[in-house]
Amino acid sequence: MNALIIAPVLIPLATLIFTLLARRNAALVASISLVGALALSAAGLVMVGLAAEGRILAAQAGGWAAPYGISLVVDRLAAAMVAISGIVGTATIVFAMARDEDAARSREFHPLVHGLLVGVCGAFITGDVFNLYVWFEVLLVGSFALLVLGGGRRRLAGTVVYVVLNLVATLMFLLAAGMLYGASGSLNMALLAQQFAAGEVPATAHAAVVLMLTAFSIKAALFPVFGWLPASYHVAWTPISALFAGLLTKVGVYALIRIVTLFWPDAGAAHTVLLWVACATMLIGVLGAAAQVEVRRILSFHIVSQVGYMILGLALATPLALAGAVFYLIHHIVVKANLFFIGGIAARLTGSERLAAMGGLYARAPWLAILFAIPALSLAGIPPLSGFWAKFVLVKASLDASAWIAAAVALITGIFTLLSMSKIWNEAFLKPPPAGTTGERSSAGLQPAIWAVSALAAMTVAIGLGAGPVMDYAIAAAEQLAAPQAYIQAVTHAGGL
Repeated sequence: MNALIIAPVLIPLATLIFTLLARRNAALVASISLVGALALSAAGLVMVGLAAEGRILAAQAGGWAAPYGISLVVDRLAAAMVAISGIVGTATIVFAMARDEDAARSREFHPLVHGLLVGVCGAFITGDVFNLYVWFEVLLVGSFALLVLGGGRRRLAGTVVYVVLNLVATLMFLLAAGMLYGASGSLNMALLAQQFAAGEVPATAHAAVVLMLTAFSIKAALFPVFGWLPASYHVAWTPISALFAGLLTKVGVYALIRIVTLFWPDAGAAHTVLLWVACATMLIGVLGAAAQVEVRRILSFHIVSQVGYMILGLALATPLALAGAVFYLIHHIVVKANLFFIGGIAARLTGSERLAAMGGLYARAPWLAILFAIPALSLAGIPPLSGFWAKFVLVKASLDASAWIAAAVALITGIFTLLSMSKIWNEAFLKPPPAGTTGERSSAGLQPAIWAVSALAAMTVAIGLGAGPVMDYAIAAAEQLAAPQAYIQAVTHAGGL
């Protein structure tokens, strides 16, 4: 169990090192990278299997018991997030194996991706606030380098916006961690949860939590601090922007869910604020998408709106709502990464990302039309795809909690999402290509990208058709979040690592 609990960090770290050692051989680097991503996926799926049996894995790094050491904890939510990170990471690496003229960029890409995965997975398994900050720093360093990879003025401008806003959030997080330690004498999440539940922390600790949640809100791109995301994600190389779209904001959402459910499970005022923030995030994000004319800009704004659904589940805080948030996390990571992949392929085939310059894809590439329709309809919540069940559960939870406005906003956002997906469908796929347009028309060399997109589309269909077992898992994960005693007990009785 000790080897397994640290595997989500050690596997991508070892892969990063081996890809650096082999960097003179591009084919070998890609092979090592793929093997590492598959190994991470396998470790995550084993964790999911153990978590489904009700087991919570926990260990104290170096044998130092809390509050002095660093706790590592894998419950149902953490296991699911590690597994889905490995799966999307694998798809990203396979997609990047499609023909690309810049071999140097591909060589740099692989170690940086695994460096990013080290930080992402570390954030999911840590049980310590300061260690969470450290893993955020690790993933931010990797994301900065990946975002600017390939150069260019437009990419650099987007990176500057991304870096500045995320560094502000990181500074806020660090200040909050210092305040929390000064007020409580500990940064271990389980021990802090006990102190908050017993009312043994001063007002300073609650102020620190407010500051921390604000930092996570920036990283999750919640209203009103979301502007950095649509300004940066669409400028990156396609596999990078897809990986970011799938994973990065979800780390912020995960941190919000973890901190709120442990420290403030019954804080009515905080949940009320989160409820209104969720509604505003859904509406502003989907309206912003309606005003865009580039595929990945539209999809970037939809990341914002869809994050609102996840926070809606956290704000309602009922077991059903939390289950909906967990289900939505799993569904959205797969769907959003896939839509960015497909947007990149469409731009490759038409020579442009602007809808006005695209067209004719349904006739030229019917396979791409089908692959686009699956995640697009799922994002809009059309049955029987995964997005329908995620939205259905959250709307039902809103109605059960008499949150009528939230339920209405969720339904309206779904309608506007369908309209946005229809706009892409009509402009890029159905209309004839504009006269005089140029660009690469052949799909030669895109076979790996098609494999990656097809696998994620199949996964979306499988989650939708097999929603019962996935929802059962999500409900059990929500029960662990709503009643964290088992999490706390696992940490306090954990052995050394």
